[in-house]
Amino acid sequence: MYTKSSSSSGRDNFKIKYLVLVLTLSFLLFPNFSEAQCAMCRAVLESEGSEAAAKGINNGIVYLMAVPYLLVAGLFFFIYKKMKA
Repeated sequence: MYTKSSSSSGRDNFKIKYLVLVLTLSFLLFPNFSEAQCAMCRAVLESEGSEAAAKGINNGIVYLMAVPYLLVAGLFFFIYKKMKA
C-alpha cells in the first residue's frame, strides 16, 4: 500500500499556493495583458473613435470570458477535494 509522506505533501501544497499567488499577482499587476477584443469589435470601435465605448467593450469581453473559466476551475476544485477525501 502506498502512502504519501507528510513532508512531500506539504511541499506540494506550498508549490500550488506559490503558483496561485504568482498568477494572481501577475494578473493584478499587468491588467493590460488581460484585455481582449475580437477583430470585429476592434474594427467597429476604432472607426468610432470613442475611448469610453472601447473600454466598456473590453471590460464586457473580459467578464464574459472569465465566468466559464471560474466555473470550470470551481468544478475541478470540487472534484479534487472529493478525490482527496
